[in-house]
Amino acid sequence: MSTEEPMSAPAPGALLLCRAEPDSVAAVAPLLGERMPLVRAGEGWSALVPEGGPWRDGREPVDRVVTGWAAALAVGAPWPVLALWWDADRAGYTLASGFRRPVGYVWLADGTPAGEDEAMRTFAARLGLDPVLDVQSLDRLTRPDPDAGHGHGLGRDAGAGAGAGARARLRGLLAVLARAGITLPAGLVPGEGADRLGTAARALPGALRTDAAGRRPTADESRLAAWTPWVGGPGARALALAQMAVGLPLTAWGLRRRSGGWTTAGALLITHGALGTAYGLSRRS
Repeated sequence: MSTEEPMSAPAPGALLLCRAEPDSVAAVAPLLGERMPLVRAGEGWSALVPEGGPWRDGREPVDRVVTGWAAALAVGAPWPVLALWWDADRAGYTLASGFRRPVGYVWLADGTPAGEDEAMRTFAARLGLDPVLDVQSLDRLTRPDPDAGHGHGLGRDAGAGAGAGARARLRGLLAVLARAGITLPAGLVPGEGADRLGTAARALPGALRTDAAGRRPTADESRLAAWTPWVGGPGARALALAQMAVGLPLTAWGLRRRSGGWTTAGALLITHGALGTAYGLSRRS
């Protein structure tokens, strides 16, 4: 009997993994404009579980939406964001960190690598993974697998069975990232549709929803400082102005391309910059 994964066409879905505690993520996530469950995903990591609004009607692919979301979260907070995504034809990831260009990789549905090898090495360096052991495991995910037919082993070892399919490649990626502290809770399985992921996330103990849990700016200094971590630092005003300078053309570009993800990223930059500037001026007055 074959051990290959069935080649069923999965519903599109995604996970946003943030290298931060849930409270910190909850403070910024509401600005994405979509209600999302938020759960802990290992030591020092949290997971946002999009429920698929922007891509349900087919106007924009899931990868473009979550790449924009990851970039928006990463520029709005001092921690990286890893977006895992999949649809009927492909699966992949995007890592966003600060103002640096996001880095990502793609696999076709049957597991065929369709990205650049250098992207994996950049990904490993930005997350501080082991430059030898972890990079070797990641490199296996960028090559046609010599051990095809052993796809279920990929969940335990990123070097085994990488040819079993795109979803198995994502499990292989997570096997490597477990050494960086990421542990997905039960039920959050790459390849599941957004509806099932959302249901599983909401049922987890301690799960939050970003529309209720996210802190919004108030006159309370401690809350505003948590929502914008750079507030009060020596370069706060310069950073706020830089965010608005980047956000304006990015929003315009996203609107021209009708890209909800990049429009959100630009809007978040403008919002954070404006709030940082206003707060800095209020402290001086």
